[in-house]
Amino acid sequence: MKNGVRALGVAESYRGDADRGRQSTLAGAIVRADRVCDGLAYGSCRVGGTDGTDAVIDLIDGLDRPDARYVLLGAVAPAWYNLLALSRIRAAIERPVIAVTFEASDGLEAGLRDAFSGPELEARLATYRALPDRRELSVGDETVYVRQVGLEAAEADDVVRAFTPDGGRPEPIRVAKMAARAADSYARSFE
Repeated sequence: MKNGVRALGVAESYRGDADRGRQSTLAGAIVRADRVCDGLAYGSCRVGGTDGTDAVIDLIDGLDRPDARYVLLGAVAPAWYNLLALSRIRAAIERPVIAVTFEASDGLEAGLRDAFSGPELEARLATYRALPDRRELSVGDETVYVRQVGLEAAEADDVVRAFTPDGGRPEPIRVAKMAARAADSYARSFE
C-alpha cells in the first residue's frame, strides 16, 4: 500500500460505571499508511444508548476528509452496547468500513440479554444480528477479529495489515483510542 493512503480510525473512551445516559467520548484519527497522523476529530454518544451509529457518521462527515479511503472502527458495541450498524455507516459515508476488535468472544447476545429487555433488547439484537460475520485475522504474532462492509475479505485483510506496524492494533484505531482517552480525561477533570 502506498505511504500516502489514509484511513480514519474511530474509537471511544468511557471511564467509570455504566451510568446510562452519560456521554462517551468518540475520537477519529486520520492516519496515513506510513503512520503519520494528519487529522483528529471528536464526538460523543450516550452510554447504553442507541445513537452510536449516528454519532460515528456525524464525526466522519464533520471531518470532511474524502481522502481517507477506509474507516476502521475499534468496536461494534462502544459505550456499553451502543451498537454500530456497519452497513448504515458504509451507506452514509460511501467508503469501506472495517471493524477490528481484539479479544476472542462468544458474541454479544448473552450480554445484551443480561443488560436489556423488551424493545431495548430487540432493537439491539436486530442491529447485532445484521452485522457481517466476525472472522479471525493473523497480524504478525497477534490475532484480531474483523468484520467488513464495502470490500472483500482479502482487501480488508490487506488494509488491516498495512495499517498495523506491530502490536496487533491498526494505527488509526490506536491513535483514535489515545485521543479519546485524553479528551475524556480532560473533560472529567472539570467534573
